[in-house]
Amino acid sequence: MKPPAFEYHAPETIEEVVGLLSSLENSRLLAGGQSLMPMLNMRYAMPDHLIDLNRVQGLSQIALTDSELRIGAMTRQRDIEFSSDVAKRCPIFVEAIRHVGHRQTRNRGTIGGSLCHLDPSAEMVTLCALFDATVTAVGPGGTRTIPFAEFPTSFMTSSLLPDECLTAINIHLWPQGHGFGFVEFARRHGDFALVSAAALLELDRHSTIKRAALALGGVGYAPLRMPSIEKGLIGRRAAPALWAEAARACGDIEALEDVHASPAYRRRLAVAMARRALAAAGERALAAQTAH
Repeated sequence: MKPPAFEYHAPETIEEVVGLLSSLENSRLLAGGQSLMPMLNMRYAMPDHLIDLNRVQGLSQIALTDSELRIGAMTRQRDIEFSSDVAKRCPIFVEAIRHVGHRQTRNRGTIGGSLCHLDPSAEMVTLCALFDATVTAVGPGGTRTIPFAEFPTSFMTSSLLPDECLTAINIHLWPQGHGFGFVEFARRHGDFALVSAAALLELDRHSTIKRAALALGGVGYAPLRMPSIEKGLIGRRAAPALWAEAARACGDIEALEDVHASPAYRRRLAVAMARRALAAAGERALAAQTAH
């Protein structure tokens, strides 16, 4: 199929973008186009106006400080995948992003586009939930910072206002030497995950868990954090038997049902994926201790 007729706009500043969003009804923003273009061709999306962000300056950058990683919304997934700063300070992003589509997809796809599309199986969406990220949006009223926990409001729907544009994502970094693990189960490599799991662990010098984070993707309308598991891990020594014990709680989640999997199957996958992600994070955290 071919897309419906629309009027094309190519602004060069964020102010122009906000002005267009404020004045044009039924408009859509175009970032990398890896999700929107197929939706247009299949007429799942039928905007009257398409606003292309690719000429807007200042939305494509990776900036690192001692405590924070800031990624511009138009940063290509490929640039994140091959960033030495990201690999050093936030390595789970590199591990997870290699599951995103295929090389051609990552060459064009943007992190902001993925977050605004908000597919519950998307890897970048799950990682932002894992890190308690914040997103920055600009609208007629100025700049607004949104905790990522408040960003998804329903299935594939964000809390962005119709006249707002996402501009950046802010990740609060964990200390160097933390453990990390990202795993997912998909029918084929490059497909959206039926279930994914992402884990972070920080250990003290006695190999006791000081801090833990665990997020599941693909099980609900938004990524699911597992605070009860995180709390239960703190204060315990990192050991292989612990990961299976902790992951069993994922069998009680309320999971999606669709043509690909039943809730029961997704719960079984959640237990397996959580165990593997925690095991990978634990092994890496212990290895980092040994190295130092």
